[in-house]
Amino acid sequence: MEILITILLVLIGIIALLLIIALFTKKEYNVHCEIIINASQQKVFGYLKQLKNQDNFNKWVMADPGMKREFKGTDGTAGFIYAWNGNAKAGEGEQEIKAITEGKSIETEIRFVRPFAGIAYANMVTEFVSDKQTKVTWSNKSKMKYPMNMMVSMVEKMLAKDMDTSLSTLKNILEK
Repeated sequence: MEILITILLVLIGIIALLLIIALFTKKEYNVHCEIIINASQQKVFGYLKQLKNQDNFNKWVMADPGMKREFKGTDGTAGFIYAWNGNAKAGEGEQEIKAITEGKSIETEIRFVRPFAGIAYANMVTEFVSDKQTKVTWSNKSKMKYPMNMMVSMVEKMLAKDMDTSLSTLKNILEK
């Protein structure tokens, strides 16, 4: 019986320690990834502003090719909504174009329903490098509530890896 009580007290102590650590851990993440694509800025931006094109390069969208998709509005314009409902990897949510600066940037809000409810902000920015080269910077930021904020570092690493993979796929598509 003493062993069970000791084990229980140790577990309670570990949980309490983790909760205390979470109080002092950052709650926001902001991940930026970039790539140079050997294509004109006009071609790259024209492709990126169509959210439906994410089906071809975005690792998270491609996690469930059979997921249900719903579109509201005109793709490539502010107010367009790309909604999805997929398997456990893809989850459920919607992405809305909030603002477009033609030829330069697309600002979106992503509203997740599952596996975790939350809101994130993703932006794609294109920069002229040369007539045949464009720099694409993809950023993704959000806040995580206590005590889930303990996972911010892990989320940042996972997002950066998946965003880099998606940007490499995008590069391959646009350089063909």
